Amino acid sequence: MVKKNNRKELDPLTKAQVLSQALPYMRQYSEKIIVIKYGGHAMVNEHLASIFATDVVLLKQVGIHPIIVHGGGPQIGDALKKKNIKSTFINGLRVTDKATVKIVEKVLCKDINKEITNSIRAAGGQAIGLSGKEKNIIKARKLRISISNRKGSESKNFDLGFVGKPSNINRRFLKKLISSNKIPVIAPIGLDENQDTYNINADTAAGAIASALGATRFLLLTDVAGVIGPKGNLVENIKSSAAKKLISKGTITGGMIPKIQTCLDAVKGNVEASVILDGRVPHAILLELFTEHGVGTLIS
Repeated sequence: MVKKNNRKELDPLTKAQVLSQALPYMRQYSEKIIVIKYGGHAMVNEHLASIFATDVVLLKQVGIHPIIVHGGGPQIGDALKKKNIKSTFINGLRVTDKATVKIVEKVLCKDINKEITNSIRAAGGQAIGLSGKEKNIIKARKLRISISNRKGSESKNFDLGFVGKPSNINRRFLKKLISSNKIPVIAPIGLDENQDTYNINADTAAGAIASALGATRFLLLTDVAGVIGPKGNLVENIKSSAAKKLISKGTITGGMIPKIQTCLDAVKGNVEASVILDGRVPHAILLELFTEHGVGTLIS
């Protein structure tokens, strides 16, 4: 018995029109580097993960060079719970001792990275899974943070353990990979000058790679539509100065602040534009790159 395909198919003429309308955008991004931070709901939902893999392969097929940097917070949290290791966060960053960083590295590099890489390969792409430690893709240094009290009169320093930030990116190695038709899938782990392993926030790692490579776009997939304005509307385009004002006025709050800051740093650091977009939307990447208005918030 032949099973019916319940998926609604576009008629041939509509398909042709869609491809024709996308052509100018394909030309615009041809031979350009697109760095994608992949995480959140889009990564743990099997259906969305499959769509993501296919879309990444499509980008490569039309001459665009995607680089994937992935997170894994929920999976790391689950793994730590199984080991009876309590997670402590300061400013959204996980305090990471030696025992924790080993688990973080395993989950990111051996579990999640392998799964994403295999998914892209299954869709027809030449994905290569990498730890940021390999070939010194991400050189790291210890991240030190200082938090002021509400009055701003005093600040307190916090030691996050083996939590780092990028100090250098191996541009030559990454460019060699993409020129050989590979799709790099990178886990945000780095080494410092003493060969100590550091856990790096995936948003920060992706932004640093985008800046180092002069990416045309830095796409940050999240679980929200983008930046929401004072009237509850999606802000489609915003300049760096305007984004900073929205933060100071309290319109942009909570976990969106560090994401915005990462995007601002990327734009300041040689990226043409950063985009915060909803990874829960099927084909969000294609809708952002190959349609006139996109689906997220573009920061330039």
